[in-house]
Amino acid sequence: MNVLKQMYFIIGVICTMFIVRIAYFQLFTNKYILNAVNTSIQAKVTIPQRGYIYDRNGKILVSNSPAYEVIVTPVAVKGKFDTLGFCNMLQIDKETFKAKLEKISSYSRIIPSTFASYITREEAAYIQEEIERYPGFEIRSKPIREYHGTAGGNIFGYVSEIGPEYIKKDSLYYQPGDFAGISGVEKSYEKVLRGTKGISYFKKDISGKNIGPYNGGDSDVKMVVGKDIHITIDKDLQEYAESLLKNKRGGIVAIEPKTGEILCMASSPEVNPNLFVGVDRKKYLSQLVNDSMNKPLYDRSVQAQYPPGSPFKLLTALAAMQMQVLDTASTYVCRKRYHKKKNYCHCGTFGRPIKVETAIAKSCNTFFSETYRSMIDKDSTDKRKGFNQWSEIMKSFGLGDFLHNDLAVGNKGNIPKYELYDKYYGKDKWNSLSVTSNGIGQGEITTTAIQMANFTAAIANQGKYITPHIIKKIDNSTKEIDPKYKTFKQTLVESKYFKFIIEGMKKVITMGTAKKIFTNSFTQAGKTGTAQNSQGQDHSLFTLIAPVENPRIAVAVIIENGHYGATWAAPISSLVAEKYLMGEVKRKSIESRMKSGNLNGEYRRQWINYLKKIGKYEPPKPVVDSLTPKKDSLAKVNRP
Repeated sequence: MNVLKQMYFIIGVICTMFIVRIAYFQLFTNKYILNAVNTSIQAKVTIPQRGYIYDRNGKILVSNSPAYEVIVTPVAVKGKFDTLGFCNMLQIDKETFKAKLEKISSYSRIIPSTFASYITREEAAYIQEEIERYPGFEIRSKPIREYHGTAGGNIFGYVSEIGPEYIKKDSLYYQPGDFAGISGVEKSYEKVLRGTKGISYFKKDISGKNIGPYNGGDSDVKMVVGKDIHITIDKDLQEYAESLLKNKRGGIVAIEPKTGEILCMASSPEVNPNLFVGVDRKKYLSQLVNDSMNKPLYDRSVQAQYPPGSPFKLLTALAAMQMQVLDTASTYVCRKRYHKKKNYCHCGTFGRPIKVETAIAKSCNTFFSETYRSMIDKDSTDKRKGFNQWSEIMKSFGLGDFLHNDLAVGNKGNIPKYELYDKYYGKDKWNSLSVTSNGIGQGEITTTAIQMANFTAAIANQGKYITPHIIKKIDNSTKEIDPKYKTFKQTLVESKYFKFIIEGMKKVITMGTAKKIFTNSFTQAGKTGTAQNSQGQDHSLFTLIAPVENPRIAVAVIIENGHYGATWAAPISSLVAEKYLMGEVKRKSIESRMKSGNLNGEYRRQWINYLKKIGKYEPPKPVVDSLTPKKDSLAKVNRP
């Protein structure tokens, strides 16, 4: 009986609270007065200017330009509405008019929503003269984005009209027809950039004319313009990096090691952000989405996952030193082909023992295969211990997980787990030889370009890094910046081991696999990579630190199907560093070769082979009565 009384008491308390809450809204606030179907009060919404975006040096990247839109309050569209005249004014058909009005009404009949966007100043002037004939409709100014330059489309992202799912996330702010950041920085910092809408309430007489502010203006909401932000990108460096990627696929990421600030983040094929603005924006977006061969919306600097290849050998050596199975006196002898058919080597040091610095300089597969096996076999009774210790060290460099930063997209790559091989080979039916390809950055290991740039920055900092990020200042201040973008993370490798690895990286430039990019202008330390690719030609990779004595830039470059690391990725990395450090590039012959390089033939060949494999290749049609041969017709399908 006591339990029943307690239940009645609790129910009574809840009901009382509910009644008090309703009474509060109805008697002491304007919430229901302003939101009811009350045609005597009109709400006028003012869209704030979106915050500008600047680069690290204060150069403007994204601003606003004036535009207009037609808005509608569905409940006010009544009487003998001249639908045909209105449609002629906006140059739309009746079906479009009805569909739009029904869609807006389904959300709210009393809240003003966007009916038509991207109206020019000239169009707005004409509509303004006519719109009073159409009750429920009015025209208002609405700034649109203006991008200064054609580079950085993958970084900025774009602003576009939102859908129902976006509204659900923040229904208190967004309404149908509103615009918001859909990708890139525009999405990551949407709440900072968007500002606060202004709302003014007016009383109307029986004829619908304004007769003054409601409640003396005390119920109005003040408009607040969006905050400006400075991002870490160097505009000139970003444009230069994209120029080097022309007619190639891949990504370039450069980081300032001491701060974790992303200096450039180029992806190719590039996306021109200016084409996301205007009446043809949907057509352009559709073209990008349907380009299955090139996939330009796929950001290869942060989303694409590749085998890291030989740059990963740097981490193999560091982990082995930390696990005390390798030191500077350790040697291995290269036999060209490691264990029969595994890991063929091109290092050129065959038949003689070499140490870690030479192994890095010459990129010896044998040396790092043996080194990796020594870690896995450290405990002869339980290979799990060695494997798991190696895995944890790799993860401490930010691999195998998302970087958890302020970029809108990303991928975590892969550092394989012990259980993967138990599942593949059978529980405990595999050994260190089965997985030795991991030691040279192949096997089951994948990374992104930004992860490679980050572990290179960690090497430059001798074992620590700040999470790579793209925000530098908000409203010209760093107070609102997340503290994690100012705090170093420590890897599981002691700092004393890094100097030996950096010495080996210096030798890569002076006498190793990348000696052709040597310059007297600044010192460099790097590592070439040629990652095997089952779909076609190998990928070209390179990581770079410069200058060595006081690292100001860490670069990672991946060129899809570019073959040797020294062919494309190494020269591009060095040129990016030269541009940033020196302000201009003097090695014009290398620059010219990189800019004019074109790998589209290789990409086209692979795409044709893929279409043939899935039975969707359409052979070229014969040319009839034409002096200009037609290009192949390639089916537009999405790759798996």
